[in-house]
Amino acid sequence: MQLEELMAKVSRLPAFRQQEVLDFVTFLEQQHGRAATLKDDHGEWSEHQFQIMSVDQAMRGISDESDLYSEDDLKERWS
Repeated sequence: MQLEELMAKVSRLPAFRQQEVLDFVTFLEQQHGRAATLKDDHGEWSEHQFQIMSVDQAMRGISDESDLYSEDDLKERWS
């Protein structure tokens, strides 16, 4: 895919989707830089380094999520 084609497709998206694309590109840039520093001399990751990366991936963006439940939803109901 050429850069011009990508730009044309992104420009047709709504603003909030364009922001998602930008966030994803930023994420890819960060991961590419991080991956280069996490690998050892043989290009392999240690188990610890892989676990750190996995947790970072799992928790990415969680603070941006809206709350699905309120305190009222936590009440236990017995029939």
